[in-house]
Parts: sequence; C-alpha cells; structure tokens
Amino acid sequence: MNPPIVGTRVPRDDGPEKVTGAAQYVDDIDVPGVIFGTTVRSPVARAKIMSVDWDESFDWTGITRITAKDLPGTNALPLLIDDQRILARRHIRHMHEPIALLASADRKRLREARRHVHLRYESRPMVSQIEDSLEAEIKVFGEDNIFKDIEIAKGEPEETFLTCAHVIEETFTTGHQEHLYIEPQGMIASWDDAVLNLIGSMQCPYYIHKAMKSVFGLGDDEVRVIQATTGGGFGGKEEYPSLLAAHAALLAKKSGRPVKMIYDRAEDMSATTKRHPSEVTIKAGIDGEGILKAIDIDVLLDGGAYCTLSPVVLSRAVLHALSAYRCDHVHIRGRVVATNTPPNGAFRGFGAPQTIFAMERMMDQIAETVDLSPMEVRRRNHLVNGDATATGQVLSTGVSAGAVLARACEAANFEEKWRRYAGSQSGGGRRGIGMALFMHGCGFTGHGERDLKGKASVRLFLDDGIPRCQVLTGSTDMGQGMRTTFRQIAAATLGLSFEHVVMAPADTKDVPDSGPTVASRTCMIVGALVADAAKACLENLGLPIPAAPSMMVAALRSMGDVLAEKEYTPGADLVWDDETYRGSAYPTYGFGCTICEVEVDEVTFETKILDVVTCQDVGKAIHPSIVEGQIEGGTAQALGFAGFEKVVMRDGSMRNHDVSNYVIPTSMDFPAIRVLIHEEPFPGGPFGAKGIGEMPMDGGAPAYIAAVSQAANVAFRDLPVLAETVFVALEKKRKRERDGR
Repeated sequence: MNPPIVGTRVPRDDGPEKVTGAAQYVDDIDVPGVIFGTTVRSPVARAKIMSVDWDESFDWTGITRITAKDLPGTNALPLLIDDQRILARRHIRHMHEPIALLASADRKRLREARRHVHLRYESRPMVSQIEDSLEAEIKVFGEDNIFKDIEIAKGEPEETFLTCAHVIEETFTTGHQEHLYIEPQGMIASWDDAVLNLIGSMQCPYYIHKAMKSVFGLGDDEVRVIQATTGGGFGGKEEYPSLLAAHAALLAKKSGRPVKMIYDRAEDMSATTKRHPSEVTIKAGIDGEGILKAIDIDVLLDGGAYCTLSPVVLSRAVLHALSAYRCDHVHIRGRVVATNTPPNGAFRGFGAPQTIFAMERMMDQIAETVDLSPMEVRRRNHLVNGDATATGQVLSTGVSAGAVLARACEAANFEEKWRRYAGSQSGGGRRGIGMALFMHGCGFTGHGERDLKGKASVRLFLDDGIPRCQVLTGSTDMGQGMRTTFRQIAAATLGLSFEHVVMAPADTKDVPDSGPTVASRTCMIVGALVADAAKACLENLGLPIPAAPSMMVAALRSMGDVLAEKEYTPGADLVWDDETYRGSAYPTYGFGCTICEVEVDEVTFETKILDVVTCQDVGKAIHPSIVEGQIEGGTAQALGFAGFEKVVMRDGSMRNHDVSNYVIPTSMDFPAIRVLIHEEPFPGGPFGAKGIGEMPMDGGAPAYIAAVSQAANVAFRDLPVLAETVFVALEKKRKRERDGR
C-alpha cells in the first residue's frame, strides 16, 4: 500500500506552472481573429438617460457598437432576483454602470472610440448612505429600499433585560473593502455556429452557464464555459463574471469574431463589487459576573444599487451576529438596503466579518464593565458541546471554542501581556494586545446544499498497465489549492499514489455542476463527494476501500474503465426553516481565536504589528501547508480590513481606485503569522475536514482594533482605524482632559 497522503505536504498541483510562468491566465490566451472589447460607463450615480449619441466626426469603421436596444432578450442578469441590467437603457442607478459596449481589433482606436460616445442624461438625487436609504423618499429599490429583511428570535430578551445587572448598547460600523485579487476580471467569448464558448477568470463556471442560457435563450449544450488559470477571487469572481461574459458574448455575436475583454485595475476597482459596509447596533444584558443573559442585535448592510448576492450576505451576517457565544434570550434583525453606489457582493466571510467585529468589540466592553480580562469574559460565555445557537441548533459535538481560546492565549502569553499593557508605559510607543474568538458555519446555509444538488465524478482507468484516476468537478482553483487537495482525497480513498491522480479541467462540457466555489464548502462538501465517488468506483469493481493497485489492475482489465458520480444528500438531522430562521443553519462550524499585539507610535500615530497568533479548528488538515496558507492569507486580509484599507467613496464613486492610494498590507507590514492548526474531525467531511476558506477573515479585524484600543486607551468602534483615526481620537481625548471632562 502507498504511504498516507492525507495530512502530508505533497507538492502543489499548480506550483510548477505558476513558478515557471507557464500558467495561462485569460489575458495570456491567444485566440485567432480575436478583437478587443471595452465598456462605456456612466459618469454619474443616478440619472435618466435621454440618449446615447455616436460622435459623427469619428470614423466608426471597424468598431462594433452595442447598446441596450441590441439585446436579444430580457435586459436582466439572472441571479437571486433579476434586477440588474446588462446595459442601462432608461435609468442609471450607480456610477460606472455599463451603458454601451465597443469592440475593435485596434486597441488604440478602441480607446479613442470610447471618448466619442456621448451620454445625454438628466441627473437625479442619489442615496449614498445606509441611513439615508431607509429615510429617503428616493426609491432605489422597491417601496422601502430594502433588498432583504431577516429576523431571528429566541427566548424573551426584552423581559430579561429588566433583570440584568448591566445593559450596554453601542453601534459599530465597517466600510467597503476592495477584493484586489491579483488578476483583474477577464473573459473571452466566441460563437461556434449556435454554441457560445467562454473562457475566463472565474469562481463559478455554472453560474455563468446558467446566466448565458437565460440571456441568449440557449440550451444546456449551447453554452460552454471554461475556467482559465485564475489569479484570485475572494468572492469577487463569483457573480460578476456573468455580467462580463454577457458583454463579451454580445460583442462576439454582433461582430462575428472572438472578443477578449480584460479590465484594467482602475476599471476593476471602480466598477466591480465590494464588501458590504455595515452598521451594527448591539444591546447586551449581563449579570454581575459578565455572563450574557439577553441580547438584541440590529444589522444594517449597504447593498449598493442592485441586489446581487446581498440576501445571502445578510443571512450569513445575522447567523454569525452572536458569534461563538451562548445566550438564551436573543433578538436579531437584519436588513440590507439599496444605495446609488456600485453593487456590493460576496467577499470572503460575506457578512460574518462585519457582525463578528461588532460582537467581539461588545465582548471587550462587557469585560471592561465587570472588570474581567478579555480572555476570561470569553471563557465564561463561549459555546460548549450541548449548547444551542440563536436558531436553536444544538451543537452536540465538535465545539472547539474553549480549546482554540486556550491554545492561542498560551502561545501569545495573552493574560500576562494584557495586564502589563493595561498599566503605565514609558517610551516612544504604547503597546496593546487584543483578541477575537469566533466561529464560522461551513457550507451553504440551511437547505442550500440540498437544493443545489452538487455533484462530483471519479473515473478509474488503466494507462500503460498502471491504474489511474481522474477527478471531475465544477469546483475551481483560484489559488487556494483545491486541485491538490482533491487529488489527495481521491488518492487516499482509492489507495493510489498522488502522482496517479489527475484533475479534469473546469470545463462545463465535461465536468458536472459541483456548485459554486464559495462558502467554505469546496473541501468539506465537494471533497466528500469526490471521496464517495472514488469509493463507488471500487465498489463497482468489487474491491475493498482502499484497494491495492494490483487488485485494481486485474479488475480494470476484466471490466474496463469505471466512472462513478455522486450527488450531495443532506443528513437527516439537518432540519431548517427558511421562513422562521430556526433549526440547523450549517452542518458544522469551525472555531478560531486570533490574537494581535501592536505598538502605537505617540508621535506619528502609526501602528506597528508586533505579533499575530491564530488557532483555528479545521477538522482535518488535508494538506497542512495549504491550510496554513489559507489561514495566513485570510488573517492578513482581515488585518488590512481593520487597519490599512479605506475605500473613499465620493458622489457614489470610488476615488482611490489604484494600488498607490488604496493601501493593502504586504509581508513587510507584520511579522510571520503564527498559525496553530486544531483538528476536531467532522464526520461529514472527507477524512474529517471542515471548511477553512472563510473563517480566517473573521478574527483579525476585532483582534487588531482591540489591541490598538488598549495601546491608545481609546475604544475604537469603527473600521478601518488608520494613523489619522488614532490622531483624531487622541486629540479629542486630550481636549476633553484639558477641559476637565
């Protein structure tokens, strides 16, 4: 038998191609006869379109032109609701909304042509803020500008507040965050008779497949979607590529030639989706020992001009609003509203980082109220096996909150440092240390996986007398290591060596619909389907699981190639009511604890990160290096959300739309992140694996803000906290002290 593969650091599947530069990203792909497409966008956030005029002084020869009137069917991009226009025709709802499309073989002429398209419009008042959306008479969406409203109720919170020793109420806010994936959006479209072929940078080939069938009235076999090597996604390439695919396909159909559309960085940052800004108000009732007795949480998210995936983001936000804590009396209300800014969409953690930030800052305030350390207040309140969540889901096993809390605190020497930094400090900088304890639901919410019916296939065959395996899934690798992990799972299940397992390209002509590569579901859900399909292959050959390669050779010579496909089936214990938001929201949860130590310079007000420790429960690390990379990357992204990244919105437009003035952290901005992998296996995951992609995004921001708050002796409640934020807060504090207040 081969040595164990699961839990080892085998070479990454995509490593050699990316290191040598052989990987073909979409802009690297040469297509004979290709022309180039571009988008004409709105210069205002809200207006009525009077006309789209083509400058008669410009020579339009060889330029393909498209406006909304050229669309073959309904002017709507199908998603959760069909509200987003493919091209604006009568009304503009956000800055940079697509108005017209152009294509040419000459890129220089194409840029010139775009300057000769003139939009005549009448400006209208716009809504730019969450609170304005709820109060304004301007109707961006429906009668009340609310895309989705969700309520969770448990126990009797209002009555319980009356009996609490302390009742604390605060509001916490977070801003936009730009995905800034390393490769901008890109798509190539061509028509082969009636068949639409698309090659692009994406997370969800079958989302695009479904959308193009709707837009062009095509059948299943008349759309083919192929994922090129994809340079990052983080949720930003979940739904948006469908719009770009529609644009490229329209130009290709009218021109009769393949069309390549690649956004530059400024266009990508200006026009595509962001993380939803949030405003979360928490009212917490506690007893004299700091135990949560009642809580009321109001969540407001800014969805932007169109719905996109906002209801899903809101759902995740409210379900994680109480985070990793028990409370018997809970009321949570969430609303996501429309504004005249570019639509917001999915972004790693999608909703949970916003509400977990608020809850963690509230836990710090509770600790201060009853004179406990941040660790102790969390120790007294975190979930344990047998507790129930806000939706009534009883967590019978796998609740590792206490374990990750203890391991992280020991590694960071949290208690000793927290008490030391709480005292007087001398020198040029003040230090602080902060923590966050959190949990994240793995997979789709409620019946999402059941309704999706994701599939994966495995094919066993002989090649020169050697048994080999091909894994076929619609899941995509965008840098997170999925291809490597799936090969490990199949190899370990079958009993083959890693080198004898290959992945089929993500091509909708060949692979089944495994569902989108989102929501920490790829390894746990689709990986389990891969394992089940591999087992089915051996069962069909009459072999044990795993089997010796020699046994496979004999069986395959006798019976020929074998292909098995498995479809997701939910466990009997997953009972969920989407109307009342009661029941089992997720099959399982991952738990994590992140600790951040900082020093704030009292002269420049800059914050230096001194240490980051994070312990996260991944169920089982199929590939420890990949898991560590996911945790490191997500934690770094969370630290950027907290202390580096600020989207400057003005008149509905992102003004700092390049990497020189939208600052993200690099490896020079903090020391090596210390990752502690905790494993409490989940029986429903392959070899016990849980999802890990989303969870690392949850803890970095509140831990960082808690540390900066201790160092500056100011309780920050809003993200991001930049050097100028610290400066203003300290100046206000000094003024109050001078005034004797």
